[in-house]
Amino acid sequence: MTTFVDRVVLHATAGDGGHGVASIRREKFKPLGGPDGGNGGNGGDVVLVVDPQSTTLLDYHRSPHRRAENGRPGAGDERDGANGASLILPVPEGTVVTTRDGGVLADLVGPGASVTVARGGRGGLGNKALSSTRRKAPGFALLGEPGESLDVVLELKSLADVALIGFPSAGKSSLVSVISAARPKIADYPFTTLVPNLGVVTAGDVRFTVADVPGLIPGASEGRGLGLEFLRHVERCSVLVHVIDCATLEPGRDPLTDLDVIEAELAAYVPGDLLGGRPLSERVRMVVLNKADVPEARELAEMVTPDLRERGYDVFIVSAVAHLGLKEWTYALARAVEAARVEVASEIVPQRIVIRPKSVDDKGFTVVREMTGDGEVFRVVGERPSRWVRQTDFSNEEAVGYLADRLQRAGVEEALLAAGAVAGSAVLIGPADNAVVFDWDPTMVGGAELLGGRGTDGRLADHSRRTNIERREEFDKRKAAVSRTRAELDAERKSGHWIDPGQDAG
Repeated sequence: MTTFVDRVVLHATAGDGGHGVASIRREKFKPLGGPDGGNGGNGGDVVLVVDPQSTTLLDYHRSPHRRAENGRPGAGDERDGANGASLILPVPEGTVVTTRDGGVLADLVGPGASVTVARGGRGGLGNKALSSTRRKAPGFALLGEPGESLDVVLELKSLADVALIGFPSAGKSSLVSVISAARPKIADYPFTTLVPNLGVVTAGDVRFTVADVPGLIPGASEGRGLGLEFLRHVERCSVLVHVIDCATLEPGRDPLTDLDVIEAELAAYVPGDLLGGRPLSERVRMVVLNKADVPEARELAEMVTPDLRERGYDVFIVSAVAHLGLKEWTYALARAVEAARVEVASEIVPQRIVIRPKSVDDKGFTVVREMTGDGEVFRVVGERPSRWVRQTDFSNEEAVGYLADRLQRAGVEEALLAAGAVAGSAVLIGPADNAVVFDWDPTMVGGAELLGGRGTDGRLADHSRRTNIERREEFDKRKAAVSRTRAELDAERKSGHWIDPGQDAG
């Protein structure tokens, strides 16, 4: 049964935002108390957090689909919905998080290190939040946004100072068991070790960790045996130790040949760019000739030691069974680890954390004119218009009208006109694989186009307006006309055309 997994694909889905609600307050003596619909809650995030108690990615291998909690919908009486709980997923220290195409999202090192791989959707606004002086009682609310969904690759790369590498059954696990408190499984058949075993070693004042890498064979860097699966655990190690079995009876095997084979595999393996891409062949390396408790093996080890030292390796003849040469070797490891730590510390440049949050209020958008099999379409590309479309309840005509108003105020209609769209043109808003299609009906302008820029008034430039002299002339003309009319009426009265009802006809 598998108990150790160091690479999985996690399907993370954040929670959806809750919908807003459209509600009207109804109280005694207040039949129409105004809108009181609450907002929906935000969806929960999916967060990866380093847990010191976690040592494997097995849980995500068995259950790769993980989803955070959705936000609750709003309610009447201005009650907002509860936010969805974030999903916290524990991972071992040393986990590298990448996208499917290899983009690095995070390298989780250190207890408590975390990264949000999927963000929850925003809750929709209720009609209380949507009310204004222009729209006093909205009969609609906004929908909650869906949460992000992302497939990420989790890859565990052990955090060890020293890696013991070599052919299967070379005695790597035995050496870890005698120089540390680790108790790995030990047997005399190939590929006994199926997972990297970590042990903590103390030599003088220096403490360091040692990992034995499951047996490598020729072609390991290309996927043969277990090598490709576990060579990644060597990437973080600063010191590599070749453990060579001097007592093997396999034909064609000898210490120099074994060393050449493993060196070729190290040279062929390319570490990830996240860790600097430093080739394994450039790490500090030393050779341990194991099983010196066997007389023939010790004789062979002493014979090849001069050749190995000519190649530049520090060579140690040891025996895990007889505890021979272990103290000298562990102190040499401590010196190499200390030197490597000093070198790494001098090369470390304080990392500048650059936060690039995805803006949800981005006002930018573009209109792209495209030709499809169904004819010409105009695609509106931008986060803000797409978000407005996701929040719209298209079964509510008032909500659709509100969307049209928002698009018009944002300048989408002007951009469509500039791009060549006409009434009836197909307009697409939203992601390419799930866009909403509109038959565009331009909004009728209502006089606002007659106004100029801010601080100007086109009526001031209207030269057809009357001056004060013209007004006075017109007043004088009306006054003269009234005087003439009164004189004519008085003359008619005196000539007898008008008779006072109070007087007799005779």
